[in-house]
Amino acid sequence: MKRISVVVPLFNEKDALDQLHAELVEEAERLPYEFEFIFVDDGSTDGSHEALRRLLRSDSRLQVIRLRRNFGKSAALSAGFSMARGDVIVTLDADLQDKPAEMEKLLARLEEGYDLVSGWKRVRRDPISKRWPSRLFNFATSVLTGVPLHDINCGFKAYRREVIEEVRVYGEMHRYISVLASYRGFRVGEVSVEHRSRRFGSSKFGAGRFVSGFFDLLTVIMLTRYNSKPLHVFGVLGVLSFVAGFAIDL
Repeated sequence: MKRISVVVPLFNEKDALDQLHAELVEEAERLPYEFEFIFVDDGSTDGSHEALRRLLRSDSRLQVIRLRRNFGKSAALSAGFSMARGDVIVTLDADLQDKPAEMEKLLARLEEGYDLVSGWKRVRRDPISKRWPSRLFNFATSVLTGVPLHDINCGFKAYRREVIEEVRVYGEMHRYISVLASYRGFRVGEVSVEHRSRRFGSSKFGAGRFVSGFFDLLTVIMLTRYNSKPLHVFGVLGVLSFVAGFAIDL
């Protein structure tokens, strides 16, 4: 029987954990796979770890990792991946906006021959202040990297084990796992998933996320398209600067 590792990074999501665990258990009992759940507490200060310890006593499939402080989502995912023993790894956020029942879609798509399947929140239940910048960011990322996904930053994903063994996650590169996997020759796809409104807590991402995301995007482009020819990107910038300066002189 195929083994599925569900990795859930979290930071201050105490109120959502009971329901999330219950929904994951429901799916584990319904689907024909062997499951393990790995919750990674990324330095929560709201009692999330105590809630996880309580759940740990009631479910032998549950494993909990606690980071000493808030290191960020990439570090939390990396810690979860290091413990995962499944043939397939599924990641989702702990805020209940990702619906565990949609996991079946990701797994079915994976069986079609894909190595990584990303969720696409076709209808987002977020404020417009998050939706439109996200759409712009996804469009720019898709164009600049050549990876045609509608929702590159979606945390709801399914990976074959080979992907997480080869693609290392560090810094804030979790946003671009799909791009890095595609660059290494893995087949990347997506499937539409239901997105729910946030019921508990508040979003952990502010405007600074888009600024840091832009610089991370430049890093990814350098690592993929210009890894073996870095002078090309500087050459293009130099030509553009020359043309601009020449136009000004004229």
